[in-house]
This record gives sequence, structure tokens and C-alpha cells, in this order.
Amino acid sequence: MSRLGKQPVVIPSGVDVTLVDGVLTVKGPKATLSREVKDDVSFTIESDAVTLVPNKTSNAPAMWGTYAAHLRNMITGVTEGFTRLLEIEGVGYRAEVKGNEIVLNVGFSHPVNLEIPEGISADVQKNVITLSGYDKDALGQFAANVRKVKKPEPYKGKGIRYQGEHIIRKQGKKAV
Repeated sequence: MSRLGKQPVVIPSGVDVTLVDGVLTVKGPKATLSREVKDDVSFTIESDAVTLVPNKTSNAPAMWGTYAAHLRNMITGVTEGFTRLLEIEGVGYRAEVKGNEIVLNVGFSHPVNLEIPEGISADVQKNVITLSGYDKDALGQFAANVRKVKKPEPYKGKGIRYQGEHIIRKQGKKAV
């Protein structure tokens, strides 16, 4: 039994939720998000809440809470949006936004250019990259792609990390 799936998902004012031909659409003041859903879970859409009930399929218990979480994230995204903060640590490491690309200089012989996806905005202040958008999945994937360019190393901690991420440090070599 899913604890997330049992609770009805509250729809705030100004948000419209529809389900047509297996496509769940959430329309709000900031954006419109769509996601395909399977027949494992049935949705009951009312004026102020959505109730999810699992069907009698083998995947239904697993997808019940998953679809509830996706729906909550979609509603939060179209009303408030999401933000990810990345920190750059290292001497000479920096980033800048040029048009629709983020350019990272992180110790390679060449700068690394990453195209910013549709619906995501990037801002760089000193050594902090701020990524914001309304789709939590796309935002998290792009933040992971940026971090993957130069993961933090365990000896000096140089690289790109999420803000608040703890890096386990190693001691290194000892002098005899």
C-alpha cells in the first residue's frame, strides 16, 4: 500500500488538471506540463483534488505512489517552479552563460559548452550556478549533466557539486 498514493492530491486555484487518452496534463500560471500515464492507475479528477486508485495489474502497486508523486511535482512546477544550485570549487574554475549555452572552464585544455534545454534558465554568480525551471525531471537531469562534466574529487574537493553536498575527503599520501 502506498502512503503517497492514498492521499488525494490537492489542486490549488489557477491550476487545471486533465487526463485525455492516457496523457495527464497540468496547466498553471507558469507553464503547461504533460506526461503519459499507463492504465495501471485510475485517476478521479474533481474540482479541488485528484484521487488515485490502483487497478488489478501487476505494476499497479509500484506505479500508484509514483504517479501521485509525479502529479504533485507537476502541480508544484506550474505554480512555483524548481531551483537547483551548483557550486564550482577550484582555482581558475569558472562558468558563464552565453546565449543558450553554459560554458564551463574546469581545468580541461578546452572550455566545455552545454546547451541549456527548453524551459530551463541558468544564471551564474561568482562560483554558484543557479538552474531553475518548471519541469523537475528535466531540471534534475540537466543539473546532473553539468555536475558530470567535472565531479568533485576526494583529495582537494575540486569540481562541480550540488550546494550542500558533502564530499568524503581522503587523506592522501603521508611523508615518511
